Amino acid sequence: MRDKRTVLLIGGLDSGKSTLGRRMLAEALEAGRTCAFLDGDLGQKTVGPPATVSLRHVRSREDLEPDRPAAPDALAFVGSTSPQGHLLPLVTGLARLLARARAEGADLVVIDTSGLVSGIYGQLVKFHKVEMLEPDLVVGLRRGEELDPVLGVIQRFFPTEVVSFAVHPAVRTTSVEQRAKNREQAMRRYFDAPLQRFRIKPTVFMPALPPLFDPAQLDRLLVGLSDGAGGYTGAGYLEHSPGEGLLRLISPVADPPKALRLGSVRLEESYRVKRVDLRNLFGTE
Repeated sequence: MRDKRTVLLIGGLDSGKSTLGRRMLAEALEAGRTCAFLDGDLGQKTVGPPATVSLRHVRSREDLEPDRPAAPDALAFVGSTSPQGHLLPLVTGLARLLARARAEGADLVVIDTSGLVSGIYGQLVKFHKVEMLEPDLVVGLRRGEELDPVLGVIQRFFPTEVVSFAVHPAVRTTSVEQRAKNREQAMRRYFDAPLQRFRIKPTVFMPALPPLFDPAQLDRLLVGLSDGAGGYTGAGYLEHSPGEGLLRLISPVADPPKALRLGSVRLEESYRVKRVDLRNLFGTE
């Protein structure tokens, strides 16, 4: 570990990746290293709101406490709580944040990933993460043979060191319902800060709205707030006022954005997310 600069953690649902990442970072801190944690799990977040990938510089052991919600030092908007169908923004977002961590002095970055490891898409997601992030070390936490296809692909295509360990028997699993509740609570926590309301023009979106598009269809759609320099200052959601025919941005970010990127989830009143296919919404392919 002492000579590693980028460590990528891979494992299925509830495999203990976040716990292992905290232990690695704690040991590196004690050794005097400058550390950062890159949260690449879109749904079960350790840092930042769902539907984003998030960077946190680890300055002390207090930053690693599991029950202490961590605010991101930077984030990239992906727009979904699942990597399926969002591989490009997921991988490019992680790559940009890794470069930022390096530029800001981190000599060890531990990268957590989602629990999607099975099937063709699981292999594709992990393959392209390794391709873009070029980790020195990939650590797999496995149950049985579930990681064999993914780790085998990585070993055949890349020179990175790969090690794997069995999931610790003390690791507890969570139900589908509890995972959905965790996402809901994380989203509610993010929007619990004092909220700003900005009137939005229909020309600020990516993708651009089609001609004669009904803005009411964007009500409560999650959006990323662009800083105009290729990054994001945070997330928000849209609010449509039927009487006025206006769109407003609701966000805890104080400064108005340069532009908005449309996400692929809609926030219900409870902050539970509902997937939206933008192609169907726009009536395009």
